[in-house]
Amino acid sequence: MQVIEEIEDLFEQQGNSLYAGEVISQREHALQTATLAENEDASPVLIAAALLHDIGHLLHDLPEDSAMLGVDDRHESLGETYVQKIFGSAVAAPVRLHVAAKRYLCAAESDYLESLSDASQLSLRLQGGPFTASEMKEFENLPHWQNAVRVRRWDDCAKVEGMITPSVQHFSRYLREVLEMQKQ
Repeated sequence: MQVIEEIEDLFEQQGNSLYAGEVISQREHALQTATLAENEDASPVLIAAALLHDIGHLLHDLPEDSAMLGVDDRHESLGETYVQKIFGSAVAAPVRLHVAAKRYLCAAESDYLESLSDASQLSLRLQGGPFTASEMKEFENLPHWQNAVRVRRWDDCAKVEGMITPSVQHFSRYLREVLEMQKQ
């Protein structure tokens, strides 16, 4: 499965870039997010979404500190486009919606905003801030919104310097499993 090797190569070649104002790399963040999903016995689809939720950061050519420069890189849209072609909407929707899920949780839970890292709070401002009540209702009507919230929660916890995780190749088995499910 050549596409899996391409994803592994993308993490190898681009994954060392810093994760937008955090103390870890893009690869470390992706692996931590996928590890958290795997530790909760999430489905292969959700583990794949967790691993790939920020792949848009690896695909664009903006500087690592674009958020600090006031630029929303729209990585969720870029990531969705890439993931949709390969894995379909069950994986691509949480990738696209994980930013919206942050905005949703800021509106839905009174203590959520203050739990975000400084970098996540900065990107939240660039991404439109907390949802309004009507935006919350619209979000709750989207397919896969609950999976996006799960990915978001893992995302928020996946910023631990020095955390030991399995490799990208370990998680490639879930990517293969999703591809196999699509053939059925």
